[in-house]
Amino acid sequence: MTTPTDEGRSAPGAPAEGGTAAAGCVRERVVVRGAVQGVGFRPFVHGLARELGLSGFVRNDAGGLVAEVEGDPHRLRAFRERLTGHAPPLAVISSIDRHRLPALGGTGFVIRPSVPGPGHTRVPPDAALCPQCHAELTDPADRRHRHPFIACTHCGPRFTIVTGLPYDRATTTMAPFALCERCAAEYADPADRRFHTQPVACPDCGPRLHLDDSGAHLTGEQALARARDLLAGGRIVAVKGIGGHHLACDATDPAAVGRLRALKERGGKPFAVMAADLAAVRALAAVSDAERDLLCGPRAPVVLLRRRTTAPLADAVCPGTPDVGVMLPYSPLHRLLFGLPGDPPGPRVLVMTSANRSGEPLVTDDADARLPALCDARLGHDRAIRTPCDDSVVRVRPDGSHLPLRRSRGYVPEPLDLPFDVTPALAAGGDLKNVFCLARGRTAWLSQHIGDLDRLENVAVLDAAVRHLSALTGVRPRLLAADRHPGYRSTAWARDRAAGRPLHLVQHHHAHVASAMADAGLDGSAPVIGVAFDGTGYGDDGAVWGGEVLLADYAGYRRLAHLAYVPLPGGDAAVRNPCRMALAHLYAAGEPWHADLPCVRACDERERTLLARQLERGVACVPTSSMGRLFDALASLAGIRHRTGHEAQAAVELQAHAAPAMDHCGTPYAFALHGEPGRPQAIDPAPVLRAAAADVRAGTPREVVAARFHHAVAAAVAAACEAARQRTGTTTVALTGGVFANAVLDEACTAALGARHFTVLRHRAVPCGDGGLALGQLLVAARAHRTPEGGTHVPGRARQGRPH
Repeated sequence: MTTPTDEGRSAPGAPAEGGTAAAGCVRERVVVRGAVQGVGFRPFVHGLARELGLSGFVRNDAGGLVAEVEGDPHRLRAFRERLTGHAPPLAVISSIDRHRLPALGGTGFVIRPSVPGPGHTRVPPDAALCPQCHAELTDPADRRHRHPFIACTHCGPRFTIVTGLPYDRATTTMAPFALCERCAAEYADPADRRFHTQPVACPDCGPRLHLDDSGAHLTGEQALARARDLLAGGRIVAVKGIGGHHLACDATDPAAVGRLRALKERGGKPFAVMAADLAAVRALAAVSDAERDLLCGPRAPVVLLRRRTTAPLADAVCPGTPDVGVMLPYSPLHRLLFGLPGDPPGPRVLVMTSANRSGEPLVTDDADARLPALCDARLGHDRAIRTPCDDSVVRVRPDGSHLPLRRSRGYVPEPLDLPFDVTPALAAGGDLKNVFCLARGRTAWLSQHIGDLDRLENVAVLDAAVRHLSALTGVRPRLLAADRHPGYRSTAWARDRAAGRPLHLVQHHHAHVASAMADAGLDGSAPVIGVAFDGTGYGDDGAVWGGEVLLADYAGYRRLAHLAYVPLPGGDAAVRNPCRMALAHLYAAGEPWHADLPCVRACDERERTLLARQLERGVACVPTSSMGRLFDALASLAGIRHRTGHEAQAAVELQAHAAPAMDHCGTPYAFALHGEPGRPQAIDPAPVLRAAAADVRAGTPREVVAARFHHAVAAAVAAACEAARQRTGTTTVALTGGVFANAVLDEACTAALGARHFTVLRHRAVPCGDGGLALGQLLVAARAHRTPEGGTHVPGRARQGRPH
């Protein structure tokens, strides 16, 4: 049977509109905007209107969903109430506009064909397996029992399978699979849960599983059963997921996890795990209601949970951190991988990590030459992945709010509302954790996680992702934005593609603060005190910034305070070797390199001699105000981590040591604040370094040293913001930058600022790190593009070209 492609069919047998309007009838045109297409909203409206005896129609158009409803005023009121209160699970309503129209009469309600035209994306994010499909998957009497590709209006792949617009089956990677008669009937029936579900399929019409295992090729149930046997036997299996391949192994098997870590060249970076169900999750960690809802919701990200000491995990799963990243099976294939009742028992928790070596692009093709070297067998299928999309990672704060650390599958391409209109624009983001941003009018789209741009392969992924998202959104950028750093690959990429369009370069920490403001919905009419802490950002004076307190709005910024400069010996070499950063900080503080300090012992005599000479002569020692590097230094000074294998490893382990001692660590350390009239305050860490070194030499537990340091940073933030408030009158503080992924510091700073009656803004919809940078870049560039006289606006001061 041919595949139906007519999006928006009328209900079978529905009477046409027109005739004499009944006395007392009213008619309204209702326009619903938001994530309302591809989520079952039209059949929902159709069923609601018919249930209430209303006439009219519903259709999609380029901007959202349009319905005209006519009938008794009381029933129209019920329609409006239930429209928002009973919307489909995946729907997100951003606005509803109503207009009264002349009554037309008629008794039918129909679904009209969609109206094409330029507009926002009609493609929703990929959604996790819904309860209804799960029930069918596990029901032996259902025709989709054990079907690895079960989907409906409420769940299944969307973004990762769409190849173009309009969003229809013919423009997805499901196009090769002709619908069988029964699936076609469901697809065409507005009353069916699978009405216009583009990935709809069943065992009769595909797709098909296959397993390649040491030369053997198995299909269907045999492939699945063999994959479960391999996992139970300690083997590594590549599994084709929604947005890419995973490498899976038994998370309780030390040998399997250790081998996987070596094959991936993972270093000490934690693995995410997938648990069979909530009971298996609770064996790993305590789960709050908010965390449970996120795990079980349609986004189904990796959720960072505090690991139980009794968690049945191999030590190599998440070394050096008290947290474990956990997700539930979000695709039917994942669910079947754990087995259904009656299947042989297997692992209840699997490592589920991307099937690529660290830093490489995601694997999306079954035939990718990288896979055989990474696994023992490959479980794939013949539904293509059009767009790679990594798993999202989210932390839930104690107040129940979310902090997305990586915003990707389940969130992209969901649009973000902007606080003011922008010209069509593209922001390139940063070099690490690259995410770009497209925007037009009051809507922005952040891309999926691209990765680090130090590999040319990832730059190619960026190119393809920009083309794809531009096609889906219809955004044709007239303005480009990028980081001000002269050596950033993302900036060079944007410059190469400007093609005569204006390219606006944005200071890194200004972009972070603007991202936090946009996340909070601020329009920029008043500045905020932006506390931007991270590892690296190019400063106006050529130094490496990263411990910044700015007075900022979208139009400009003024540096109010910063972490005092220390030398960064050897650049990236100091980043990879926190012991060198510790010695540099001790040197800047005038503190001797005592032989009994762990960071001194971690460097042999030759390394110390060369480092001392480098610091004394200032050779390859760019000054830095980086808070990230200070965290690294304290981690080494306390004897926690001297060499790193991945970004933020030392800081994460310092946080892990601080967490259990935060409430009983005694007197915290204290920074000094120095200032000259007309100059930014310097937040001097020297007293902290001296006190911490004394504690370490006296045998103070590392946990206490780490906690006292975290409290000191929070107190310094509060003091610097208090000084800023006295100078500027601003009472709103935005916490941003990658350092605030540290949950301990995030909570400590929020508490310290709250005690001083500041309004505190924290990221909730976009990452605080470089994954949210592009949003800030775009809004800063858009505001500057609206400013004809150019230059940089500094809040509260005259416009100038370069703030001090």
